[in-house]
Amino acid sequence: MSENKISIKPISDLHGCNFFIPSYQRGYRWTDQQVTDLLNDVWEFINKQNKKEDEWYCLQPIVVKKIEENRFELIDGQQRLTTLFLVLKYMKKVLPFIEMKFSLSYQTRTKSEKFLESLDENLANDNIDFFHIFNAYSLISKWFADESTGEKNLKAINLFKYLGESVKVIWYETTDSDSIEIFTRINSGKIPLTNSELIKALFLNSSNFEKADNEKLRLKQLKIASEWDTIEYALQDDSFWYFINKNDNNIPTRIEFIFNLMYEIAQDEDNEVKERKLLGITGKEKIDERTKTNPTILEKFGNDEYATFRFFQHKFKSKTENEINKNWKEIKNYFQTLEEWHNDKELYHKIGYLITIGAKIKDILKDKKDKSKKDFANVIDDQIAKQINTKAIEELEYGSDNAQLTNILLLHNILSVLKSEDNSLKFPFNKYKDKENGGWSLEHIHAQNSESITEIDDFDEWLKSIDEKEFDKELTGKINDYKSNKSKEKITELVKKISLSFGETEIHSIENLALLSRNDNSKLNNGLFPVKRERIIELEQKGRFIPIATKKVFQKNYSGCTKQLSKWESIDREAYLNDIKETMNLILIKVVENEQ
Repeated sequence: MSENKISIKPISDLHGCNFFIPSYQRGYRWTDQQVTDLLNDVWEFINKQNKKEDEWYCLQPIVVKKIEENRFELIDGQQRLTTLFLVLKYMKKVLPFIEMKFSLSYQTRTKSEKFLESLDENLANDNIDFFHIFNAYSLISKWFADESTGEKNLKAINLFKYLGESVKVIWYETTDSDSIEIFTRINSGKIPLTNSELIKALFLNSSNFEKADNEKLRLKQLKIASEWDTIEYALQDDSFWYFINKNDNNIPTRIEFIFNLMYEIAQDEDNEVKERKLLGITGKEKIDERTKTNPTILEKFGNDEYATFRFFQHKFKSKTENEINKNWKEIKNYFQTLEEWHNDKELYHKIGYLITIGAKIKDILKDKKDKSKKDFANVIDDQIAKQINTKAIEELEYGSDNAQLTNILLLHNILSVLKSEDNSLKFPFNKYKDKENGGWSLEHIHAQNSESITEIDDFDEWLKSIDEKEFDKELTGKINDYKSNKSKEKITELVKKISLSFGETEIHSIENLALLSRNDNSKLNNGLFPVKRERIIELEQKGRFIPIATKKVFQKNYSGCTKQLSKWESIDREAYLNDIKETMNLILIKVVENEQ
């Protein structure tokens, strides 16, 4: 088993190291902006108000392979280390007492190594490497000068106070024999150094089990690695993944979702402790949102892409076997909680709904803390009830209340699956959130009176989709009259009369609305009820996901609906509305009962 080492090293630990830069790497190419950003970021951190003693600034990962004592092949991080070398070079110039230093040597560009030591301006234009190195050094020199006095030493002294111990690098020491393959992966976008890989190294480093015998160490590493793979495999199931994620969440390995979640919750808990202290709140009394001061979260671990790793690295203080076991157990507990929700039919549908409409899973996890299963279920019901209506469902209007109408119809679909007697049936959040659907929108069950059909060609095409056998004699006569003498002036009246023959138009309330993907919805524009019904059947036969309630609407499969499949009449709308309200009451009644 590879024993890649991962740690956080202060800059002072690089003193005396020689970094060998192999031939497959290009020369130094950092721009003025990149150099300035690094200096400004470090300076801003150093001058940060209310900074705690154990806070530190972290540079991006340095990937190395050990050649011999204090000599390393530098696989990734050349640009950062070269810039840091130049900063130290300048500080040594104005502060001769500084001893902190490391060296860079090159496999093929030996002149660059010599130029780094001399920084001779006369040689700066000899080649592109020298140009970029000298340009960066000149920029660093200007940055250190005090704008008001021109004093260079003052800024250097202040930076030196913190640079050695308060500025650190993520140190990734690999034992992989193929350095070029690692370099290629990093620079082709297939970055191996994700938070999850860095965290995995924390758990599997042999140094974490220094007191364990070899066999015990091997078995412990195998157990963690096996359980790690089991969690990743489970999260690769899209049914699980899209249940816990609102939208696409394209992270390199899905277990990283658990790590990010743990870090976010820890941040929130830290923020709440400070909030309570500021407001003088003790015990479990809730914070009044009206008096909340929203203190800035202490960004102890930074806010870049590796903050989650640094949070976990901080949890490995003693690197004892007990600490490893405790940290791994915490990760498994988070995963097992999510897995339990996924496997519980009621929690799966209700929590899945809340996440889909925007609730944060970290907040749901915090709500679960210290609660019995029954109390937690009541909290979930209460959260759903708050989303159902601010006014009566039947009073919601298409156009002004679209967001709420969409949420209620989604909930109706989800609860319709939940109350099914088929325990194997689950609402497919992965299909609902599939980008190929183009999102979801409201579809009129029976079309609005289409004012967009005004041209002869459009009307003729629209008419082809309708079974004229459904028309009465009067309407059939008017259509025949149009066909014998086509005129645009006749179209508006005909569209209105034809539409009315299949159901009342201009109904914009929930009883005439269903949920459909935008891509499929666009195929049903201006469709009358029987036309839409046929097309929805065709879409489902082609494998498109049609929500259960939408299917039941066009099958007229609600108690009280008529058997007339060509029309969507007032009695059908009433049956559909009743089912929506009765389904919503499954939640509302529960909440009332829990409050009594």
